[in-house]
Amino acid sequence: MPSQSEKWVEITIAAPIALADAISSFITDQGSLGVIEEEIVVDAFDDIDEQEGSGKIRAYFPDDHTAAMKVNALGDYLKSLSQMFPELDPPEMKAETIADPDWEEQWKKYFKPLRISRDIVIKPTWERYAPSGRDIVIDIDPGMAFGTGQHPSTRMCINAMEEIIPKDRTFETWQVLDVGTGTGILAISAAKLGAQRVIALDLDLKAVEIAEKNITINRVEDRIEILNQDVLTYQGRFNLIVANLTASTLIPLRTHLDGMLEPGGYLVLSGIIEKDAPMVEETFLRQESLFSHQLLLEKEWVCFVLQKRREAP
Repeated sequence: MPSQSEKWVEITIAAPIALADAISSFITDQGSLGVIEEEIVVDAFDDIDEQEGSGKIRAYFPDDHTAAMKVNALGDYLKSLSQMFPELDPPEMKAETIADPDWEEQWKKYFKPLRISRDIVIKPTWERYAPSGRDIVIDIDPGMAFGTGQHPSTRMCINAMEEIIPKDRTFETWQVLDVGTGTGILAISAAKLGAQRVIALDLDLKAVEIAEKNITINRVEDRIEILNQDVLTYQGRFNLIVANLTASTLIPLRTHLDGMLEPGGYLVLSGIIEKDAPMVEETFLRQESLFSHQLLLEKEWVCFVLQKRREAP
């Protein structure tokens, strides 16, 4: 967690809900270490129109030499959105320097128990939830890392794993790689769905520390190993790889991820905005060792579930 001496640039954006995901994605690409959307969806399966009304987005950047450049880039992006969607109210942004945000209090404003798949419910450690039936409850203390199940890209990854790990009997054991683990939510989900061994990687040391805490809270530390390491420097063999990143980050990983995937194994790619989906699909299917198993869509987000051929084409 950040020390008391660290300073941050807090960005507050008031924007129509229809633009919230696009703005959050842009902020993530700029390297924000925390993005909070304050419009709450308590149940991902609620039959409501999420595009109506407005909400607030809060984001945090370290107060370093790049902060002003990132704030300016975000301002330009918001202006471009206003031009693209003149029928919507223009987003309004405020930026200020603050000392050491109280991350837990920030999350408490909107992070509530959330059912994100048929069986999996994500809940913050400070909330109570009474499980029923087949519920698999995952406790998350997000700190300043990404991954609470609120975002469509995270939900689609978990739904994809729920359709693979318990149902595909081809493999005797599941060896899973989680690339960019954040809070550890995908690694924990994989373990609770039945994976015997999960390797979780993240370049951010703070995210690794938060993920380790969450893994201990969920009592799956015997099956998950977390490493502060670039996936390109890691070697291993897996029958399921999950990478919830961005298109620009995924594309350079294509050959390396393919090389670590066992024949018949699955590659789940998420964090992809719809406009970037054709480029990602063409890149990963180009060499024909992979084929499309499933395509998941939620709002403007795309998740590819690819499978590796058992024999060379």
